[in-house]
This record gives sequence, C-alpha cells and structure tokens, in this order.
Amino acid sequence: MITRALIGLSAFVLTMTAACTQFPALDSRATPEMLAAEYPAIVPVDPLLARATAGQINTAQTENVLDARVTGLQARAARLRGSVLTGAEKQRLSQGLQ
Repeated sequence: MITRALIGLSAFVLTMTAACTQFPALDSRATPEMLAAEYPAIVPVDPLLARATAGQINTAQTENVLDARVTGLQARAARLRGSVLTGAEKQRLSQGLQ
C-alpha cells in the first residue's frame, strides 16, 4: 500500500515539474514575412483524393502481367535446359575425341 502511494506521489511530482517548464520563445523564430503571409487557400478534398487514387497500382493487372512473364521465363528456361547439339554433332565430337 505504501508502494502505491509512493508511486502516485512520484508521478504527481514529475507531472507538476513538467507542467512548470518554461516554453521556448517560438514567436521570436517567426520572421516578419512569415507573420505577414496569407493563409493557404482551402480547397475541396474530392479532387485531391481523385488524383491520389489515380496513381495507384492495379493489383489484378500487375498480377496478370507478372504471371505471363513468369510463364514466358519458365518456357525459356526449359528450352535452355535442352541439348544444344544434335545427335550427328554429338557423334562427330565423340569420334574426334577418340
């Protein structure tokens, strides 16, 4: 019970210490040009959202393109795994090595 009271008192003291902290002078960092500048124009959000979604990737189309590429690459790999030499060329080479 005393531990809870001590923790509560410690939390209260830390909170009050933080509450009494001096804030930096932020107003002195603003230049006269910044203070004299106009506020930005408020625009409707719908056109902004339309532009944001226009640049998104179509996952179904991307998946189809990638699947077609994978199929093409697998077919190419299968062709490359085959023999480069014909039967006659293999026989001719084997005769030359003997």
